[in-house]
Parts: sequence; structure tokens; C-alpha cells
Amino acid sequence: MKRREFISLLGGAAAAWPLAARAQQPTMPVVGFLDSRSPEAVADRVRGFRRGLKESGFVESENVAIAYRWAENQPDRLQELATDLVRRHVAVIVTAGPPPTLAAKAVTPTIPIVFLVGSDPVRLGLVASLSRPGGNMTGINLFNVELAAKRLGLLLELVPRATRVAVLVNPADVAVTETQLKEVKAAAGAMGLQIQVFNADSSAEIDAAFETIGRERLDAVFVGTTPFLNGRRVQLAQLATFHRLPATYALRDYAEAGGLMSYGSDIVDGYRQAGVYTGRILNGAKPADLPVLQATKFELVINHQTARMLGLTVPPSLLSTADEVIE
Repeated sequence: MKRREFISLLGGAAAAWPLAARAQQPTMPVVGFLDSRSPEAVADRVRGFRRGLKESGFVESENVAIAYRWAENQPDRLQELATDLVRRHVAVIVTAGPPPTLAAKAVTPTIPIVFLVGSDPVRLGLVASLSRPGGNMTGINLFNVELAAKRLGLLLELVPRATRVAVLVNPADVAVTETQLKEVKAAAGAMGLQIQVFNADSSAEIDAAFETIGRERLDAVFVGTTPFLNGRRVQLAQLATFHRLPATYALRDYAEAGGLMSYGSDIVDGYRQAGVYTGRILNGAKPADLPVLQATKFELVINHQTARMLGLTVPPSLLSTADEVIE
């Protein structure tokens, strides 16, 4: 073989090596992330999710891709977005809250789904049991709906004069709202409180509800837990302050936005746990064999500045037990 021909052959083989190497590399798995809100509303939670993925050996853009689908507070888009993820043949779908979870459940009985919900997933019809979910779904129960009685009790401890409490819920989230109202009504009856329920499914309806609550001079507000209301936390905190209404919420995000007090599970840690479970499924685990995790970290956050603005004195017992006091 002539020297020139040999060099030409060698150069052609070298050029083919990267192509062959790329062909042998495994395809990067894709995780579908379905949420009813906007990315800005849950930025800290997404970071928690990525942290959990990393704990299981997966780093976004390095060895796993994440296809985000945001409904931008338009729940009627969830089914379409879930269907799009199925068409993409994602390896796992991650959902937060009943509406996205039920949308994903409706479009695939086979793709693994990791959910975060604030109420009993058995009662919601998502899994057969907590210990052995069965099917293609598992996830984390944040317990925020079941904590309604505790939240109401803490509110009464901070506002002992309260006798009439407004309960703001989102009627579109039927399953969670019904369960939450049942819990609140039972707790209110035991505490001798009268409650008045207000429905809100848009920013305008939230404004209207607070106008009525302020006009009727109710003593305090209990804000329900749904993705829609959580996505309106700044509006809710500001309206409560404007109308000088003590209010309680399930997530610390509200207290950080100026809300009076919150009591609920550590939501960012819940997303981290969802990331860990997603990684385990990518590594070969089956959802049917992964028990539903129960939140174990709960936190009481009090915004002391808001309390002073409302003319409230926070009892030393609450200050001493709070996980964080915002000054």
C-alpha cells in the first residue's frame, strides 16, 4: 500500500471514530415535569427536586434531561400537556397536586408517575395502598390537608378573640377541597368557631372574597391548600394585610411573602424526596414496589413584623415553638 493511500485510510477511520463512539453512548433519559403553575412560582421547589435527583446519581443536562410543562394556572391545559409528555416517551412523569397528577394518570397506565399531594393518595384514588401502591404511581403525601385542625388551633392561639373564621378554597380542586373542608368544619365545631366558606378560582375572585370578608368583619382567614392558591401567595398575603385580617397558610412561602403564619410540611424537602424516587425509578425500581412516603418534617413560621402590623401580640409559647420567626 502506498504511503499516501495509507494516510488517507487512517484519516477516514479517525473521522469515523467519534461517530461510532456517539452511536454506542446510551440515550439520555427524559423526565417529564408537569405543573399547573408557572416556573417562577416553584423555582425553589424545582431546585429541591434537582437536588434529590443528584442524590440518586442524576444531574440535569449531564445524564438526564427534564421536559418541563407549565400550565400557567390554566388547569384545562393539563391534559394536553400530559399527553405531549407521553408522546415524547418520557421515562418518568413528576406531578405536584391532584390536578396534574390526575391528568397524567388519565393519559398513561404504563409510564411511571411520581406525585406530590397534600392529601391521602389512597382516598384520591391514586394508589391501592401506601405500602404497596401497585400500578404505575407512587410519591409523597405532604399531609397539608390533614393538618387543617392543627393550623386552625395555632391560629386560635395567636388570635384568641376569633369566633368567626373565613375559609378560602379553590372549588376547581374538588377532591382536596372537599377533604379539607371536612377537616376544617370538624375542627371548628370542636373549637366553638363559626366558619364561612369562600370559593375563588381566579385572581378577581380572590379580590372579591377578601372584599366581602373585610366588609362582613370576620375575625380571621384560613387559606386552603391547592396549587392555584399557592401560586397566588403574594396576592393573598397582601390582601390579608390590607384588610387587616389575621390569616393562616400551609406553606412557609406565604409567611416569607408577608403572610402572618404558616404551618405545614417542608415542601422543598418533599420535592427533594420526589427527586430521589425519580432517580430510583430511572435506576430500575418499579413504582408499584416503592411505598408512598409520608412527610415527617413540619414547620411553624411566624412573620413577627406582620403580627405587629396587625396589632397582635405573639404568645411566648408560639415564639418558642416556631421553627422560624421572621422579623
